[in-house]
Amino acid sequence: MSSIYKKYDLKPVINASGRMTILGVSTPLPEVVAAVNLGLTHYFEMQDLVDKTGAYIAGLLAVESAVVVSCASAGIAQCVAGVIIQDDADLLLNLHAKPTLVPCEIVIPKGHNVNYGAPVATMVALGGGKVVEAGWANECSSEQLAAVITPNTAAILYIKSHHTVQKSMLTVADAVAVAKTHGLPLIVDAAAEEDLRLYYQLGADLVIYSGAKAIEGPSSGLVLGREKYVAWVKKQSKGIGRAMKVGKEGILGLTCAIETFLSREQESADQMVNKMQGFMSALNAISGVSAKVVWDGAGRDIARTEIYFDHDVLGVKATEVVAALKCGEIAIYFREYKANEGKIEVDVRSVSTSQLDVISQQIRQLLQEKPQ
Repeated sequence: MSSIYKKYDLKPVINASGRMTILGVSTPLPEVVAAVNLGLTHYFEMQDLVDKTGAYIAGLLAVESAVVVSCASAGIAQCVAGVIIQDDADLLLNLHAKPTLVPCEIVIPKGHNVNYGAPVATMVALGGGKVVEAGWANECSSEQLAAVITPNTAAILYIKSHHTVQKSMLTVADAVAVAKTHGLPLIVDAAAEEDLRLYYQLGADLVIYSGAKAIEGPSSGLVLGREKYVAWVKKQSKGIGRAMKVGKEGILGLTCAIETFLSREQESADQMVNKMQGFMSALNAISGVSAKVVWDGAGRDIARTEIYFDHDVLGVKATEVVAALKCGEIAIYFREYKANEGKIEVDVRSVSTSQLDVISQQIRQLLQEKPQ
């Protein structure tokens, strides 16, 4: 494996940021890798593979229908296109060229219209939709969501993510109620979520997951939901979805990953806390540095280490520490959303205890070398 880094002059990485796209997201289990390899080395009737793996996944999850797509972002675009185009064969082929005379507005809470690495609105636009924001950046109620629905509304989109505003926001169940009252489909983007059944059971019509995040499959995505809506999404393989097609290796790899994900015991937040204890002690022994446990802001069962760098004591900003550790012989990546406040977080799900030792040692060495 080290020869790959040498051959292409690549830098080894310690991923303390979590399941992030910029670092390749996750490292699948051997059985998933075997399924990917099987896909790479065999031929299939692709529509048959799409249909039957989708039916198999739907059976595993007790949902009406499912389909593997290339990634969660493609899932957003294809779901939007699906609810706009529906069964219109001409519009399917000419979404790019004809004026959209059918409902095409996608209502989304303003605080959900975020950039998660790319803008949500970009994915909506790729699917032929137009974003209509509801509420305010710091709040959105059921009433505010309903207030912007018009005859030109095609669907409601709810983004379940740590990137979105969490306070004063309606819940998925609230959005379901609004959607049902107005006879609209609800699309839930749950890319990094770990419960593959919850949002469907709450009443969402289409739910989108990343295949490579919590599920730890290859680069891929999963769309599940009601039969009619998933059928519309599948039609996009002859429209915008052609540019987002998933390979046979991704389909078989994700199908296997879902099966293993459902059968294996997941690491709990309490186990993560235990894993972090020695690491936090080492950091708390460094003058000007303090470490503590924090919990996932989006409500997932994830514990992380928050590291605070006291600028008055250290004479260095957290942003400078983050930048310097990315530039070492081993690139170390953190969750740096609050670095401007002097805080960074360590996600230990993809980090070994020996790597945690490397991180604490590198922080200590960096701060000792910093001119005072």
